[in-house]
Amino acid sequence: MYSNILVPIAFDDERDVSQALNVARKLLDEGGKITAIHVREHLPSYATEYLTKEQMEGNRAQLVNGLLEKTGNSPDIDVVVVEGRSGHRILEEAERREADLIVIASHCPSVQDYFLGSTAARVVRHAKCCVHVVR
Repeated sequence: MYSNILVPIAFDDERDVSQALNVARKLLDEGGKITAIHVREHLPSYATEYLTKEQMEGNRAQLVNGLLEKTGNSPDIDVVVVEGRSGHRILEEAERREADLIVIASHCPSVQDYFLGSTAARVVRHAKCCVHVVR
């Protein structure tokens, strides 16, 4: 089926990470790889000027540990934390890693999503590979 699957993971409570990971595992070819990715929003310079390098690295380490926890510390899943705007970075990482599938969790859309667009909708519209949306 798919040999290189990217699974974006958000840290909000309303999304079920296990469901997206289960779908990814079912669609994964033997010998393939799954990469769980979290996009940390870019912090504005007025905030980062008050943070030390150690604090920034500590925050990144916490995010990596959180990803490991959400993925069940599974040895068959690589975890990656990147910075930027979620929709754009997911698409960039999918291309950079030559992903052939993105499995992304989505919530049920509200009226606000129709005007502003959700991350999942942006990924579906612009991905150059297959996208599987899990609700």
